[in-house]
Amino acid sequence: METNFHNFEANSLQGKTIKMSDYKGQTVLVVNTASKCGLTPQYEGLEALYQKYKDKGLVILGFPCNQFGNQEPGDEKSISEGCLINYGVSFPMFAKVNVNGDKAHPVFKYLKSELGGVFGSKIKWNFTKFLIDANGKPLKRFAPITKPEKIDSYLSKILD
Repeated sequence: METNFHNFEANSLQGKTIKMSDYKGQTVLVVNTASKCGLTPQYEGLEALYQKYKDKGLVILGFPCNQFGNQEPGDEKSISEGCLINYGVSFPMFAKVNVNGDKAHPVFKYLKSELGGVFGSKIKWNFTKFLIDANGKPLKRFAPITKPEKIDSYLSKILD
């Protein structure tokens, strides 16, 4: 099993391969997202965090996922438009992935193995958040219902 977040790669929403090592030296918040979920308004809070801390080294990576209640049924184009038009998302968004099961994306397999949750390592719902330090070490896992504003106090300690 890989031992560092920076050893992985994923495809962007535009289909480009992005190496997680591109984010070395930055604090990363990985979020599995969905555009038709009750928690979808969290995009707004995530964008606010990104705007507040991006100059201090925070990057948020959104990974759309359709494994929970079919809440991300669209293709890359509709996901991209929804994020931008409805929530003004400017942080990097990736191609749709699975986060649980045999076909789970390697990034999520790794993060779940490093930071198990209340229900073991399985991701319970959309908007589970994983915080990774500048060296690629997973620090903390936040539940889907943890609003981005609640993560702010945690980030301010790390980034200020």
